[in-house]
Amino acid sequence: MRHIQLFFLIFALVLSGCNRQESLPEPPRSTSVPQFESQNSTLVVPIDLSLDDLQSALERRTPRTLWTIDRPNQKCVKAQRVKVFGERLKVTPDIKCRIVGQVTRGAVSLSGSGKRLTINMPIKAVVSARDVGGVLKGETATASANVRADVVFGLDASWNASAKVNISYDWAEPPGIDFLGQRIEFAKRADKALANVVANLEREVRLEVAKANIKPVLQEAWKQGFTNIELSSRNPPAWMRITPQGMGLAGYTVNGRKVTLTVAVEAKTETFVGDEPPAPKPTPLPPQIANVEDVGLNFFMPVVADYAQLEPVVLRELRKLADKGIKLEGVGSVNAQFDKVTIFATDNGRLAVGIDAQVEPIGQRTGVSFGKSKGRVWLTGLPISEADSQVVRIKDLQIYGQTDGMATNLLIRLASSESVLERIAGSLEEDFTKDYEKVLGKAQRAVAGRQEGRFLLSAQIDEVHHDKVQVTGAGLFTPVRVSGRGQITVVPEKRGS
Repeated sequence: MRHIQLFFLIFALVLSGCNRQESLPEPPRSTSVPQFESQNSTLVVPIDLSLDDLQSALERRTPRTLWTIDRPNQKCVKAQRVKVFGERLKVTPDIKCRIVGQVTRGAVSLSGSGKRLTINMPIKAVVSARDVGGVLKGETATASANVRADVVFGLDASWNASAKVNISYDWAEPPGIDFLGQRIEFAKRADKALANVVANLEREVRLEVAKANIKPVLQEAWKQGFTNIELSSRNPPAWMRITPQGMGLAGYTVNGRKVTLTVAVEAKTETFVGDEPPAPKPTPLPPQIANVEDVGLNFFMPVVADYAQLEPVVLRELRKLADKGIKLEGVGSVNAQFDKVTIFATDNGRLAVGIDAQVEPIGQRTGVSFGKSKGRVWLTGLPISEADSQVVRIKDLQIYGQTDGMATNLLIRLASSESVLERIAGSLEEDFTKDYEKVLGKAQRAVAGRQEGRFLLSAQIDEVHHDKVQVTGAGLFTPVRVSGRGQITVVPEKRGS
């Protein structure tokens, strides 16, 4: 029975004539472009304030002698009383004296690390009780204390630097004199005068911090944040568009002799493939937003496999298969000649693979050719990839379209044979590892530094991940998700020689 079927098949092929050509209809071409979702990003703007400048200003504006005292006719020693027959009788009078003294300060110093900044100012009190009772010369006492100010930095509603100051002090030894068996305390008098000194110091700290004119810097940094960055000039051209959305203080750090205020710019980052997109238009500096979340810089880099690069790979593998010989079920041995492979994107995220081939059935016993058939057969397949895998595979390869022509049917048998499908699927398996590494190099160079005037926009890449492959009109795209740190730094002005 099988021999009879084979006879009629060969007979039909002979009747169809030699070199008959018939092709299946071409699948529709997709012109879709890569789609990259916009990312939430944060650019930081570090603003440095000099601790040396602040310390010098406080040193200059705080007097060495904080306050003095000269009070005559002060009750230095209370009268002594004894109890006699139930009554308290004065046996010695109140002893008056003249209280003279002053409080001086030492050097103002600033220190700290991380989020802690402390101002220290040592003080020394010298207090004397003179003309005691109009008879005795008197006594002198010394005491010391340390004034400590803990400073918290911020930005006010007008984008000016501000500071909250919490000042405290304690006496290492409260000022007082042991005299005639009694203790003469001066701490309350000293504390009252010292309170004014503390208030002045707090005011001076706030004034000096407010002198840091950082609003113009932030306005210009905000403006420079609206930009396009060329991620790749070719293969494929790619751009990142940055559009700031808001800005606020993310925090500050004390390091060495400077305080760095970190202002965070919340931005939308978009990736475009092809021509440069329209540049975003800068908007005025908006009011400060609270609770800024620093999510870092996030964007996509496209890794592409051009279909023109895949076509010769598939053709080479099919020709290797043809050289080994192909057998078709129900037909037997065939001579297959593969002339051309065409690949493009079609509907539903699939690849279209067109194969131009010639097929010549050969008699198994006689070795006689039954004539050549040639034409184009179309298959479609679905590219499959996993997130964070650089390998793309093709599955579900199937013939596109139907026809009743015998010559085309023979080509269909050839194209849909297990050996041919395996070769096509295997040759379309794409390893993006090398392209992936090249793209990361491009990305690193692209964000390494871009200077506009006194502002340097730069970034470092910390992590890379990628999504599943996209079938687009321009090629197979793997969207690589890049994350890192981005910042806008103020470049110091060059001083004239």
